[in-house]
Amino acid sequence: MSQPLTIQELVIVVAAKNQNPSILNPDFLKYSGIVPAEWEFAGKPVFSNNFTRISFKNGVSIVGEPNRVIFAEPIADKTTATVSVAKIAQKYAQVLPNMDFQAIGINPRGFVAFTMEDAARNFITKHLLSEGAWKEEGEVPMQASLNLVYKLQDIPVALNITQAELRQKDKAIPIVIFSGNFSHQITGNNSEEKLSFITQTIENWFSDVTTFSNLVNNKFMAGVDSNIALTKIVQGIPEANPEGSDIFAVGAGA
Repeated sequence: MSQPLTIQELVIVVAAKNQNPSILNPDFLKYSGIVPAEWEFAGKPVFSNNFTRISFKNGVSIVGEPNRVIFAEPIADKTTATVSVAKIAQKYAQVLPNMDFQAIGINPRGFVAFTMEDAARNFITKHLLSEGAWKEEGEVPMQASLNLVYKLQDIPVALNITQAELRQKDKAIPIVIFSGNFSHQITGNNSEEKLSFITQTIENWFSDVTTFSNLVNNKFMAGVDSNIALTKIVQGIPEANPEGSDIFAVGAGA
């Protein structure tokens, strides 16, 4: 079987004690060199006491919350060399070396697309879940979302699997979203050692993404009935949301 997973987004979360969202203003980001001075804003930045969001026309977004900063970038059509978000997250830590950093989250998010209408739902409810009378309860087919936790090479890894839709032009394509969270707890006896750990962890983001991709393609999709007609979609940003949630919300923990 081909590799059906499309990696759509990379989210890097930098968690720190006493992180003040208000520090993430456009002047600070550009004058400190965290983001290139030539980057254009996609809209007016959003500020409040406990939340900051700044988005750029190239798709990169930065969200500040109490105790963490979230850096997100769509990467479906990019090479590793053209991904910007890792360099930005590294620079953020380097500019504030004395902050009490706690953890780094490497969070790849992607999806598998199907051609048959009910295939995405059936993949979760029939392929991943055991049979039982509880599936038949209610007036409409049950919707399902799974949360799994692994420990891979001593790193806690959370995986969420959710049914959704991808809208392209005049049709809705059923998809299953796979959202990963590799949680790296920062180690080091001083700020210099912690900064070195942060830099190395973020530099190795592609290793986590590869592990995530292999887990989905080689474990979850292995042995899936070919009659569900898997298809790989490289272009296009998802527009439709799974019920009650943002398809690629950046609220995942570190």
